[in-house]
Amino acid sequence: MQQTRLPLPVGTTDFKRICRENYYVDKTLLIKDLLDEKVSNILFTRPRRFGKTLNMDMLRTFFEKTDVDTSSYFKDKAIWQQGESYRQQQGQYPVIFLSLKDIKAQDWETAYELLKMIISSEYARHPELQAGNEISQQDKDFYEKIVNKNANKADYMLSLQILSRMLYQYYKKAPVIIIDEYDTPIQEGFVNNYYNEAIRFIRNFFSAALKDNPYITMSIMTGILRVAKESIFSGLNNIRVDSVLDDTFSAYFGFTEGEVKIITQYYNVTEKLAEIKSWYDGYRFGSTEIYNPWSVINYISSSCKAIPYWSQTSENTIIHEILKKYNEATYRNLHELLKENGQVSSVIKTNIIYPELKGPQTDILGFLLMTGYLKATEMILNEDGEHLCRLNIPNKEIRTIYRKEIISLLIAEVGDMTVTDLRDALLNKDSAVIKETLGRFMMQTISYYDGLRESYYHGLMLGLITIFEYTHFIRSNRESGTGRYDIQLIPKNAGMPGIIIEIKAGEAKDDDCALSKLAQVAFDQIEEKKYDTELRSLGVSVIHKYGIAFANKRVELKTN
Repeated sequence: MQQTRLPLPVGTTDFKRICRENYYVDKTLLIKDLLDEKVSNILFTRPRRFGKTLNMDMLRTFFEKTDVDTSSYFKDKAIWQQGESYRQQQGQYPVIFLSLKDIKAQDWETAYELLKMIISSEYARHPELQAGNEISQQDKDFYEKIVNKNANKADYMLSLQILSRMLYQYYKKAPVIIIDEYDTPIQEGFVNNYYNEAIRFIRNFFSAALKDNPYITMSIMTGILRVAKESIFSGLNNIRVDSVLDDTFSAYFGFTEGEVKIITQYYNVTEKLAEIKSWYDGYRFGSTEIYNPWSVINYISSSCKAIPYWSQTSENTIIHEILKKYNEATYRNLHELLKENGQVSSVIKTNIIYPELKGPQTDILGFLLMTGYLKATEMILNEDGEHLCRLNIPNKEIRTIYRKEIISLLIAEVGDMTVTDLRDALLNKDSAVIKETLGRFMMQTISYYDGLRESYYHGLMLGLITIFEYTHFIRSNRESGTGRYDIQLIPKNAGMPGIIIEIKAGEAKDDDCALSKLAQVAFDQIEEKKYDTELRSLGVSVIHKYGIAFANKRVELKTN
């Protein structure tokens, strides 16, 4: 008789519901580590869709004192086997739970109204305060103002602190505060130009509640980024930040390799382990190897179809803000990362100042690491407390996302026709259209810089030709013949042409004649060093060869 298997919790973050209806990957030892570490205030920063909200709901269910016995949700979990001292903590605390993940608005006025609604709803979740003799009439009046959403801004800034005090007075026990996705309003403020208003409110809101507050047992926060102390955590010197670079809690967000093996055994798909690993593994939190849980769950639930599920979960607006900076450093790094086994090194800062993300000196790599688009393969902590990391793209899913993000940015900047025109012209060896399309792209996108180096144009071309990913294997800086070509496109289907591109960068002072000669040098290099050797060994008979020379916004090319 075939075993009936529990469904995976696709899109569900309700801990109790998952325990009743779905397969649950047990992360309850997070509770033990929080208690053992005697955490007062902690912020967990992890990429989106790595289990933050589910873990916070699990913590709320464990700690919160309710009229209903919730111990049944933990008696078959790992935490219950750790001893009586941990079991005695279950259901013993009032809990304040706020999720800011839905504070997504295009203006501050709407964001503020959403914040008021969330704060009001959490107050209304504690109606016992309104009837309790332990609560003063003044506090009861304040409670009414918040619940009815007619308090002023200063009241809302102090509301978390006052609620914690009222709960302490009523229960004679300091509450646990849980705030999920604390940085969503800040991120939205950055994208939609109300960053200063969001920072001002959130800073006062958190500081009043978490700084030297005797009425809390523990506060636990999650977010994608640690926003710099000077921007948001001013004065909160006692907050502990656990990021993707830290070890203590590294196994609790995302799936470990052992957990993925158990999942595949349960669903009888162990033969898919290698594919799951290549597509959705590759993250490293502290020293723990981590799989993307959202993608693994969706992969198995979708009959093991390998596609980039993670890319479908948001608009990635901040990634757009960063990748659309067409400067040489950006393209040099993208060029290195998109190479097979490509790696770059960088000093990584774990705190982010959002306005600097739009500046020319943006710490792009650190941002991409914290948000899940890169993996740290090596890490050294220097004397200044900064991390020196070796970074690469974690897996096939993220590599696909990079390419799609680059294509979408290019299309947004220069239109769909530019990208498709270039693809068709390269396939048809139409030199006039290639030159015209590249020239138009250069005029519309890049700023005027003297002395742009070859690596910049190499990265630029690598971004443009990612549209070929469905028809060709894209290779960069690989050995073939007696040298290393710049870019090679290997057809996936017989009958399609292979393409080799060699790139040169000229000087700003070069006239069209000099640039044309440089393009000829690039083309001659393809021939002289027999860069077509690999393609011919693969049986590709039609090969288009392009020598392309750039100088600032001008371009010339030669072909066979």
